[in-house]
Amino acid sequence: MTAAALALACMAGGRILRIMCESKAATRGMPSMVWREGQDRRLQMIRRDLELQGASLLDVGCGVGSYMLQLAAHGAGPVVGTEIEIARAREAREAGAMVAVAAAEALPFAEGSFDAVLSHEVLEHVADDHAAAREMVRVLHVGGRAVIFVPNRWWPFETHGIVWRGTYRFGNAPLVNYLPDPLRNVLAPHVRTYTAGTLRSLFGGLPVRIVRHTQVYPGFDKMAARRPGLANVLRQVSGWAEATRAACFGLSHLLVVERTARERH
Repeated sequence: MTAAALALACMAGGRILRIMCESKAATRGMPSMVWREGQDRRLQMIRRDLELQGASLLDVGCGVGSYMLQLAAHGAGPVVGTEIEIARAREAREAGAMVAVAAAEALPFAEGSFDAVLSHEVLEHVADDHAAAREMVRVLHVGGRAVIFVPNRWWPFETHGIVWRGTYRFGNAPLVNYLPDPLRNVLAPHVRTYTAGTLRSLFGGLPVRIVRHTQVYPGFDKMAARRPGLANVLRQVSGWAEATRAACFGLSHLLVVERTARERH
């Protein structure tokens, strides 16, 4: 490579790095910082599919530990988390959570270590979502369950923002996820989104059975702070939609898998 070509490559690489580092929300998402009705609603969904009392539980990509502390309060234990961002892991520890700094693709635990695994809006951000799915199954004992939330491709908004004209713009971007992949991935190269098929494919060939797979609508918590009446109406409508075919347009997938066998070595 010539000096001129090397300089151009460095400039291009620096520009990409600048775009992706303008906000950690672009690459790693934002954890649940404040516990609101929407988080409590998802907690109830988790409790529906996991027997928490005395269950050893791993929260993969635990953020600041919000769900960990709630799950422990409902009887799970020990509850352990992993988080790739050191500052978030430190904040979770300061709140009383047990957290290891680790990537989802290389969990620092032996096979069959946990009764349950939670992955809340994490797989869309990891470098290798297939590897992360394998790791979540690996650390479950036989009969243990993993509860996974990920963004739904058919929600009308890309909630992680987009890259537009070289600048990352945080916020809801309408209809981006309805574009063909080559166009969608130009606007949102920093985050994945899943159809039912692409999510299930992560667990294809792994020793699991699907316990539940549905889509869930948002809690409309921010709207509730400004327009509580409208938020209540939307919550009622979305609750109805989740029980119909309109669930396919929900904000997130909820997938529950159960490990069925040990790995063959």
